[in-house]
Amino acid sequence: MDTSSPTAALDFARDHLEETVELLKRMVETESPTGDAEGVSEVCAQVRELFAEHDPEVTEHEGEWGTHLVMDIAGTGSKHTEAPVLFVGHADTVWSRGTLESMPFRIEDGIAYGPGSFDMKSGLLIMHQGLRLSTALGQSRPPVRVILVGDEEIGSPSSRELLLSCAEGVRAVLGFESPHPGGALKVGRLGSTRLRLEVTGRASHAALDPEGGVNAIDELVDQLTALRSLIASAEAAAPGDVLCNIGTVTGGGKTNVVPAAASADIGLRFRTPEVEAEVLGAIQDLQPIRSDGELKVRTLSQRPAWQADAVDQELLGLVEDASREVGLAEVGGRPAAGAGDTNYLGSLGLPTLDGFGPDGAGAHADHEQVRIESIPERIALLAALLGRL
Repeated sequence: MDTSSPTAALDFARDHLEETVELLKRMVETESPTGDAEGVSEVCAQVRELFAEHDPEVTEHEGEWGTHLVMDIAGTGSKHTEAPVLFVGHADTVWSRGTLESMPFRIEDGIAYGPGSFDMKSGLLIMHQGLRLSTALGQSRPPVRVILVGDEEIGSPSSRELLLSCAEGVRAVLGFESPHPGGALKVGRLGSTRLRLEVTGRASHAALDPEGGVNAIDELVDQLTALRSLIASAEAAAPGDVLCNIGTVTGGGKTNVVPAAASADIGLRFRTPEVEAEVLGAIQDLQPIRSDGELKVRTLSQRPAWQADAVDQELLGLVEDASREVGLAEVGGRPAAGAGDTNYLGSLGLPTLDGFGPDGAGAHADHEQVRIESIPERIALLAALLGRL
């Protein structure tokens, strides 16, 4: 490779684009919904196979969600002894097995479509190809640690501690989730908490002994009303800092039986740690309204709010320098409404950016897609960034 050419990095990435798209096809056609341990583990096996050329030290953590994969790759040149950069990704998708029948992988007008293509299997390929390009350019770069988890789409309940341990001692965190529309990076993310309100009442005959029962659904409705009031107060005090969605409500069975159990799953988003702590504390303090009724607030998953700070902006500055180096336009970066595994790490104060996957659209939607032309751009950007870290 003629590394003196200002377009060398992009040229290399474009020369390997056909191969990258074929790898994306293979990965998308390996369905890996959260909870499908076989599919998740197969995607991890494909990634491990790709990364073999980087001679990584590999650790696999097996569990009910499939494989969580950790790979440590040595640095090169004068930077080989420096602290590592952490690459963060996930193998699971929101799409159930069989989705390919109605959403097959296809390419039309320079766009690759398919379940999981944008969120985030294309991002996994950027990791590999960026490292390959860095090596081809003969760069000095720090060591790289890669973590690929299998339960990100439900809040990483089994991989959170592994994520945190992998982040110890790293110099920076790069997340390879999908970017904002147009390719801007994610610098900060809303905190995300999923709660379940569980109400236990007492069953009885709705006509013969209505007073003998405790209606769990009535209690749940009143608790949800109290929750709405609580959220409204928080929104009034800090406009735009909290979002609430009641996602599921279950309970009861027959109209002639006073229901003994009911529950609701709640999704909450927070802009700041302060509002997050205040609202979650108030929800935990909710008490049953009916005597003999019981209320339990169960935390299903919790990702803390990540507010961008000076170290994140400094890292974004290096990205912009790298973008100019390879002849690309300004990348840009702003906070994201959606949460991800970088919440855990950015909230610790580590220099963190997310959204290094290629440009596209339709995460979690049936038009999920990747703009193929953006793939080599992201590969070249990552290689240039690694040379600056």
